[in-house]
Amino acid sequence: MSAGCCDADDEALVVLRDRQRTVLWMVLGINAVLFVAEFGVGWWAGSSALLADSLDMLGDAFVYAFSLWVLHRGTRWRARAALSKGVVQLVFGLMVLGQAAWRAVDGTPPVADAMAIMGLVALAGNTWAFALLWRHRSDDINMTSTWLCSRNDLIANAAVLAAAAAVWQLDSVWPDVIVGVAIAVLFLRTARDVIRDARRELAEAGEELAEVTAP
Repeated sequence: MSAGCCDADDEALVVLRDRQRTVLWMVLGINAVLFVAEFGVGWWAGSSALLADSLDMLGDAFVYAFSLWVLHRGTRWRARAALSKGVVQLVFGLMVLGQAAWRAVDGTPPVADAMAIMGLVALAGNTWAFALLWRHRSDDINMTSTWLCSRNDLIANAAVLAAAAAVWQLDSVWPDVIVGVAIAVLFLRTARDVIRDARRELAEAGEELAEVTAP
């Protein structure tokens, strides 16, 4: 009876991992396409907020690729993947802060129309990714941190749209700079939370391993 239960649990886990892999491939594709489009438009429009959001897309694409790599691995590997995601977010957050500072010194307002159109496209794509990840948000630390990335994308997209409206209304660079800084702070806070949780899970996994190998 117990062997049959174990077999059923193993089969259910395989099915779950297959579903996770399919979802991760889909959101990886969404983020890769959005990065290329948003970075190009952000560079052309001179928008710090769009460039910041595009770097978020690139970071997420790397994150999802790494999540796929550790999908069928153990708890320690998934915790390491989450730790890597936190580090990626930390690096991109610092990059965005530097970009926003440079735009503030330059002082040239971005093209508001381009910001708004690209922001709407990115919002639609990230809403799709968020919906795909929703059912897996509590599966494990790897999928939870992936879902947090997608949630942050929606917040950043909404902020870009708000910045576009303010830039159009005020003809000023400051709404764009402020949103860039806000996205950076969001990156840094999420990085802190993910790194903290991953380190805790790595420590717990290490304690379990020590108990198993103890004479």
